[in-house]
Amino acid sequence: MGLSSSDIDRLIGLLQMIKADPDQHFHATSDFVGKGGIGKITFYIQQPEEADNLSIDGRALGVGESIAL
Repeated sequence: MGLSSSDIDRLIGLLQMIKADPDQHFHATSDFVGKGGIGKITFYIQQPEEADNLSIDGRALGVGESIAL
């Protein structure tokens, strides 16, 4: 998913909004035209009883690089 600087600012703002108001949610939707579209993703605050279904990876690594954990 490619993001512009303004997309990043908007995403950060919306994430802060749902963090402050957990009853809210928002969507990220592709135009369903471009290559590799994302479809539609709903962002919301996960309830404690829900299974954790998210994986977020870090920065891209070059060949032979690794991250010490």
